[in-house]
Amino acid sequence: MKKILLLFFTLQLSFCASQAQSLSSPDGSYLFSFSQVDSRLRYSIDFKSQTIISNGELGVDIDNHLVESAMGIPVYSSEVWTEGLRLTGIDHQQCDTEWHPIYGERSAVRDHYNEMTLHFVKGSDGGQLRDGYNKSKNYLMDIIVRAYDEGIALRYHFPEATNGLFLHITNERTTFPFAPHTMGWHETWAQGPYQLLPLKDWHDECERPLLLSLPNGLSVALLEAGLVDYPRGKFALAAENTVQVSLFDSADVITAYDTPWRVVMAAERAVDLINHKDLILNLNDPCSLDDVQWIRPGKAFRCCRLDRATIMQSIDFAAEFGFEYVELDAGWYGPEMKASSDATKVADNRDFTMPDICQYARSKGIGIWLYVNQRALYYQLDEILPLYKQWGISGIKFGFVQIGSQRWTTWLHQAVRRCADYGLMVDIHDEYRPTGVSRTLPNLMTQEGIRGNEEMPDATHNTLLPFTRFLCGPGDYTLCYFNSRVKNTKAHQLAMAAVYYSPIQFMFWYDDPFPKGWESPELKFWRDCPTVFDESIALDGRPGEYIIQARRAADEWFVGAMTNTEARTVTIPTDFLPKGKYEVEIYNDDPTLSTQTKVSAKTVKVKAGKPITLPLQPSGGAALHFSPIK
Repeated sequence: MKKILLLFFTLQLSFCASQAQSLSSPDGSYLFSFSQVDSRLRYSIDFKSQTIISNGELGVDIDNHLVESAMGIPVYSSEVWTEGLRLTGIDHQQCDTEWHPIYGERSAVRDHYNEMTLHFVKGSDGGQLRDGYNKSKNYLMDIIVRAYDEGIALRYHFPEATNGLFLHITNERTTFPFAPHTMGWHETWAQGPYQLLPLKDWHDECERPLLLSLPNGLSVALLEAGLVDYPRGKFALAAENTVQVSLFDSADVITAYDTPWRVVMAAERAVDLINHKDLILNLNDPCSLDDVQWIRPGKAFRCCRLDRATIMQSIDFAAEFGFEYVELDAGWYGPEMKASSDATKVADNRDFTMPDICQYARSKGIGIWLYVNQRALYYQLDEILPLYKQWGISGIKFGFVQIGSQRWTTWLHQAVRRCADYGLMVDIHDEYRPTGVSRTLPNLMTQEGIRGNEEMPDATHNTLLPFTRFLCGPGDYTLCYFNSRVKNTKAHQLAMAAVYYSPIQFMFWYDDPFPKGWESPELKFWRDCPTVFDESIALDGRPGEYIIQARRAADEWFVGAMTNTEARTVTIPTDFLPKGKYEVEIYNDDPTLSTQTKVSAKTVKVKAGKPITLPLQPSGGAALHFSPIK
């Protein structure tokens, strides 16, 4: 009887392996199809009955297949895993839950997907244990695929081996073939400019997210989620019109192990990619912190002149303007790049003490952030964390962090977790890009990894960011207002508070510590607009042309509209508003005004559903604040 059952099971597996497997999203918009062709793992993705990826490859390369030398010593060969995997089973499951972020762009997030796990084995049985080594040539790998209404995500899982199998992953085979004439917004590094290029003759890898425009009119974004202890992935060209995941370096892992998620999102309107970006958070583990009461989003003011009088004035200014934080920038403990600089104490040439500063800040309701270079974080983390907690510091801005390799990716996230143990929030600067880890470690408030006001980009770049960099998470763009190097209008800058999401939002970056004209009426929008929201809706826009973003906090709505270097008239729909009448404060550029900032401020009454039409100046924008009339 047992033999009959075994034969039936084998036939079932053979049948499964020879058939294409498919998975649909809950609403049927996405269809993921898998097959094995000439021993290669292949897949395709359709969106609303249109093919977006055809005959992509899946898999990883691993160079440490364990063998035995002629002398009987276990050694590693250079065999890779590209071929020879046998499908042994398929599991399906569904999920439809809702979770509530500690803070975010919305107060509730739906996590709804269909999942398929493909189980593979490589090799054949027959190995035996010898001196603690498993000489079997059987290795296991799963491909986990999730189909959301917002996109498709896949990752590689290596089940736990009985001997704690060590794997040396050298490469990913994950490719994304697109139709000819597909164009992509190429960016070489995280703080670099964008170029719209065809998928051929790239001179460098491309950062992620990668936004693509397909010849059938669809927009597609390729992203990475759940990167915790693995090399950072970028995108390279495997061939003309074929994008491939490109790892920074190899990875050494011990089973059981999950690689980061590879994510494909598609939309008929590019703006809907923005409305679906919660997918990145859903692909990360829930919050791992027991106590989160000390995590407090807010607005921050950077203090660069590090003398006691200026710091105290900065705290006064922040309190008067309604900010929550003042950050003491690089140099407070000495030259940040020098090994002799000690981040456990204020530099000898400074005229203040940290307890004195923190005590005064607390009396004004202001928290203090400290900039600390990675050199000090790496060598002094055990010392500075309990000390900063004793001082009453609110958060640390990590500066010039190493990124890319598995080692530094792991170190960075471990450092963020250790900061949480001492009640410290984190802002990571320089090239770090988010992948949704802030869901698991919500003290990771924001990060740079963006071409912001350190480079003073133009309005075309600014209107592209919501469709690219901001798809993967918050960006510390560092908002400016009065600085003369800004290339855009004041209303364009004003709108950023609603368009660009960052739970810790730095404002008046590069501006005078106490900006002349900060009493300008339109700056009320920056005072009123919070940094986290209960609901967010991207209303309209086109990459690199314009964006209209709406966000709700309680029963008030904040809307930002930004155009590129061209003037345009935009129509802001108001059907997102609950029924009723609203008082709307509208701030818009008006070159005819004789004021310093040339921004008009007016208040009108509108009924929900009635659109508002506004002219936008070249490189301009508008900001609107809706309050219900009760």
